[in-house]
Amino acid sequence: MSHFVDLAGTWRCTIPGQSGELSLPGTLEEYGFGSPDDPHRQWHPENLEKLNAWHEGDPIVTRLTRSHVFTGKAIFRRRIIWNRNALSERTRVFLECERARELTIQVNGKQALSVAGRNLITPWCFDVTGLVCGDDEITIFSDNSYPTWPQTALTKSSACADETQTNWNGLLGYLRLRLEKEVYIRNVYVYPDTNSINVCIVLDSLHADSLRLTISSPALRESHTLCCALVAGENSVWLHSLDVLETAPRWDMQDGNLHTLTVAGEAIDTFSVTFGLRCFSAREGQFLLNSRPVFLLSEANCAVFPETGYPPMDVESWMIILQSYMAYGVNCMRFHSHCPPEAAFIAADRLGILMQPELSNWDPKDTFADDTTYAYYANELEYLLPWLANHPSFVMLTLGNELHADAEGHKRMHDLLTLARTIDHTRLYADGSNSHYGFLGPDDHSDFYTAMTFLHRDLRATSGDMLGWLNQCYPGYMNYDSVMADIRKMTMQPVFSFEVGQYEILPDFSEIESYHGITRPENLKHFRERACASGLLDDWTARVEASGELSRLCYRAEIEAALQTQGFSGISLLGLQDFPGQGGAFIGMMDAHLRTKPYAFASPETFHSFFSDTVLIAQMPKYTFTSHEHLTIPVMLVHFGKQNLAGQVQWQLAGKSWRASGRLAEKAVSCGERAIVGHITLTLPTVHTADVMTLTLSFCSVTSTYRLWVYPDLPLYCPESVMVCDRLSDDAFRHLSKGRSVFLSPTHLPSGIPCHFSPDFWNVCSFVTQSGTMGQYIDDAHPIFRTFPTDSYTNWQWWPMANQYALQLPQGIKPIVAVLDTLLKMRHLGSLFECRCFGGKVMVSSMRLSLLRQYPEARALEQAIYTYMDSPDFEPNAVLTPEEILALI
Repeated sequence: MSHFVDLAGTWRCTIPGQSGELSLPGTLEEYGFGSPDDPHRQWHPENLEKLNAWHEGDPIVTRLTRSHVFTGKAIFRRRIIWNRNALSERTRVFLECERARELTIQVNGKQALSVAGRNLITPWCFDVTGLVCGDDEITIFSDNSYPTWPQTALTKSSACADETQTNWNGLLGYLRLRLEKEVYIRNVYVYPDTNSINVCIVLDSLHADSLRLTISSPALRESHTLCCALVAGENSVWLHSLDVLETAPRWDMQDGNLHTLTVAGEAIDTFSVTFGLRCFSAREGQFLLNSRPVFLLSEANCAVFPETGYPPMDVESWMIILQSYMAYGVNCMRFHSHCPPEAAFIAADRLGILMQPELSNWDPKDTFADDTTYAYYANELEYLLPWLANHPSFVMLTLGNELHADAEGHKRMHDLLTLARTIDHTRLYADGSNSHYGFLGPDDHSDFYTAMTFLHRDLRATSGDMLGWLNQCYPGYMNYDSVMADIRKMTMQPVFSFEVGQYEILPDFSEIESYHGITRPENLKHFRERACASGLLDDWTARVEASGELSRLCYRAEIEAALQTQGFSGISLLGLQDFPGQGGAFIGMMDAHLRTKPYAFASPETFHSFFSDTVLIAQMPKYTFTSHEHLTIPVMLVHFGKQNLAGQVQWQLAGKSWRASGRLAEKAVSCGERAIVGHITLTLPTVHTADVMTLTLSFCSVTSTYRLWVYPDLPLYCPESVMVCDRLSDDAFRHLSKGRSVFLSPTHLPSGIPCHFSPDFWNVCSFVTQSGTMGQYIDDAHPIFRTFPTDSYTNWQWWPMANQYALQLPQGIKPIVAVLDTLLKMRHLGSLFECRCFGGKVMVSSMRLSLLRQYPEARALEQAIYTYMDSPDFEPNAVLTPEEILALI
């Protein structure tokens, strides 16, 4: 066993213009080193200017504000006295730091040789043999400007971007001297196959020698002994195809079965490692785990750790983090352009969750174009793979996020993939996540394909331009079967979608009180002030709930489309955690601190009910119907669980005063199968008022529910008391002057703000062409909805109307249907409101209902408006002048 001298403690720190003490491991920012954050360092400042969203004197609004910032070379110095003589038989001494920036080290004024690390991800190791004497001055130079590394690609990545974990400077994890004998085992790597393991023992010797080793493990059929001849320096000794016991538990998802392998020998320290028996592979377009098809339910982690500015280095913290994701159904973690500390993989091994790290690379322009960049990332790859070799949770890796490259860059990508397989063939590799945004299609050298598109055809419901089926296709059953059929003409790689979701949710301002570390939520405070100034703060929590409910509805549609797609191998979300940078993407069911938001929409149990490896799906042709419609609903069971299932679908459709139920034929469904387990066929009843019905499905222990809206099949009727017009004409003014009612429903709205059904994508600072609307906030208690049932948030029955226009309203107007707006604009918007004008009463709609009468829900809403306007309840309080109304429309 190695012997260690702990170097953690108080060190002297010097940066230009500042000197003092700090504790290592730690960072400069935690001890007040550096300068105040600069408000001009913001994400896409040119877009902020276009949006008129930031003015001189405002705080940073596009990310959290760092308490202190320093970029450059920091010097850490400490004198350490330790008992060198007591360990005189150990002649090798190494200085190790688990995680750091670009380092050089001096011991007693002499520079030490770096023998491992030299990158942002893996531990650093310096050979200080011959430099230390037991009373030593150690000087560590830490540079987070990366003078000899590819600075641009690195500082855009999640590994050190201020948008996420910050470009911290310091030393993290263990900081120690390691003392070894003349001959020692540097590491042991276990590479599992289906029924055997390959073992690589790496030894280091100061001289030529011979050695007898014994390899044992409770998972092996027998122990193995071998004699090996060593040369001076590094020696790799391989043992191939060591049979494992059939009864040895296999590592699997949610089954963190682990084993220990020990190597012992005379005159050397015994060395033990932990490993898992699992085989992760790709075959015939599917991912297989222990020969069983699996569907990736993936989440992108972008290294958001607002209290420290860096990821935790301990296993216990990562157990909590990963369990938080698993509660929502996640079975695979993708680490966006970064790799977490080894503690994360230890936790994942124990919990049984898959891990997909990436190199610290986000270069959407010309990755690997120069020799320096290529050499750096080749180094990251060469050190990362052995470092994580014994972690069964580590199953996949890509070379970075959204990489773009020319022909030479692609050649270098292929060389890196070849290098990866040479080092470790038990993992799967790809040239990147969403390389070229999918516009070039799959790369032949990759093992899998993950992207947002395939040759400009979407693999997710929407993107930054708000195009895609979610906002352009009438709601109903959806999948990507036609795209997959074309992909299969090019490749048989497993395919999964990339960064699906990104539906912005209004932030919960109570989170402001949670910040106690090195970042401050000045952006959230600024948004709260703007909400107050816009008159939106009084009902803010209800607005948050409305935006969150719509976000979850859209996520479910996205997830079910992916699950139902034949040949699809997974879906990767972005994301379940808020991302407070890049303009502020408050997209999560959890806040930036990975705490479930205190709202019903954020329930892990509800999300997990449709984000799961076994899901029962009603393939709804649509969600809105009229009386007497004949309805056929195929029911699909998507099953990627561990055991085959057999049973019957039980169903029930229930409304206010009508109910139907049934049981479908017995079906058996195998693991990895998408099977139609029956069809529900029925005729809807006659309804005299609109009804919301709930469809409940169950199969074995799997359940799901859907909502349907059924409307009377009646002609549209406008009472004589209501005048309908698309502009305030002279006739309209005469009508108003007599105290009568006007329904102003223009179809041409030059001042209208275009809306879309889904919330805005990520945020408008990143995708500035979006209008920024985020769904509706509906006054569901208003009497207008007595005949048009609704919740306070957008649901499928609002789809035609939600895709129309909003008006920017005066603060005194409380809309019946408000339209939520992006944080960076914070406009008071609405699409349906009432007021008094010119002696009469006006109802104003920007939903262009007269153009939507092919939809029963639009006809029903229009009829509900007429019914309300003809009732005694129609008594608006707000007053607008004709000029004010004309200015709106």
